[in-house]
Amino acid sequence: MTRVLVTGGAGFLGSHVAAALAAREDVELVVAGDVREPVQLPPGVIFATCDVTDAPTIAPLMREHSIDTVVHLAAIVNPGKDVSLEYRVDVEGSANVLAACAETGVERIVVSSSGAAYGYHADSPAWICEDTPVRGNDEFPYSRHKRLVEEMLARYREQHPALTQVVFRIGTILGPTVQNQITALWDGKRILHLAGSDSPFVFIWVEDVAAAMVLAATDGAAGIYNVAGDGALTVPEIARRLRKPLLTVPAWALTAALWVGKRLRLTEHGPEKVRFLRYRPVLLNTKLTQEFGFTPTHTSQEAFEAYLATHPGVAK
Repeated sequence: MTRVLVTGGAGFLGSHVAAALAAREDVELVVAGDVREPVQLPPGVIFATCDVTDAPTIAPLMREHSIDTVVHLAAIVNPGKDVSLEYRVDVEGSANVLAACAETGVERIVVSSSGAAYGYHADSPAWICEDTPVRGNDEFPYSRHKRLVEEMLARYREQHPALTQVVFRIGTILGPTVQNQITALWDGKRILHLAGSDSPFVFIWVEDVAAAMVLAATDGAAGIYNVAGDGALTVPEIARRLRKPLLTVPAWALTAALWVGKRLRLTEHGPEKVRFLRYRPVLLNTKLTQEFGFTPTHTSQEAFEAYLATHPGVAK
């Protein structure tokens, strides 16, 4: 019987994962660890205060509840606001959780990484598999942090082989309440499109991510897996589905506009944002389906349709 601590367990993804774990007959205990208690806990889930930046408190919490499995989801919800806090939570927090796992004899850790760990690079493959190097981008703190955590995880695989790992490099998560820097791209009257780049997106529905996490925490095979629905949607395809016109801009023009806008404090986005929009990592999920044995119920297109069904004001 598995006893699981979900860090970030009161958050958007964590609450879905905790609820799905609690529904499993082979899971004895689910502890949602977070910095603040949610208004309502899923049935069968208990709450415990867990600040991943407070290293001395984590191992005692694991011992108190005899935790043998950790699903590590604690992260900043909307990155880009406070880089120093993001580093403390994402990188130092992950280091603290890993150290506590090794100290207390936790048998498995499931980690939510991101396709951003691959980085946004002009020479990336059209479809990225797990053998593609994790390069990140130093100009994007979130991407850099995910790369640093993955490097840390690689060291732990060598130094602490008894702590098995499942690392999920997740595509863009969509769900009924999602609002972030990606979905903001679809809210305007026109859809921004960089000339000469289709910038494909891969999507994954939140309940599919939760189901994959549950499998990883119970009897799924250790390893590193891309988590995304089948297929991808290009920016022109998204615009057609939303019935909104494209605003097609040359990359050099957007770069210049963002450079001026950032200097004049008209926007928080700098010229590096062009790389983020232009060279999106497009995740191939073959290893997830064939080796890990999990097939998402939603393709990328179906996840997008489900998002639109729960956000009726987005499409015309």
